[in-house]
Amino acid sequence: MQKLELPAHETAILTRLVGPPSPGLSRVAAEGILALRFGQTDKDRMDVLAAKARAGTLTSDEQREVEAYSRVSSLLGVLKSKARRALKRRHTNGKAKVV
Repeated sequence: MQKLELPAHETAILTRLVGPPSPGLSRVAAEGILALRFGQTDKDRMDVLAAKARAGTLTSDEQREVEAYSRVSSLLGVLKSKARRALKRRHTNGKAKVV
C-alpha cells in the first residue's frame, strides 16, 4: 500500500496530538492503543486495493478508499507512538515509576 503524504493542516494537527508527552495517558490506555490492529477483512481489502494499484486498475472510489486507509494507518501509527512513549516514561531502569 502506498504511503500518502498528509496535507499540512492534518500534519500539524497530528503533531499537536502527539506533542510533548502528557501525563493523562494511563498504562491501561496505552496498552489498549498498542493492541489496536486492522482486522482480517481490512487487511484483505488493503491487499486487493494494493494489487489493483500495482496493476493500474483502481477506480476513483477505490483510490479514495486507499487514501482513507492510509490516513487511518497514519493516525494509528501516531497514537501507537504516543502510547509507547507514555509506557517508556513510566519505567526507569526496569522499575515502575510513579507518575
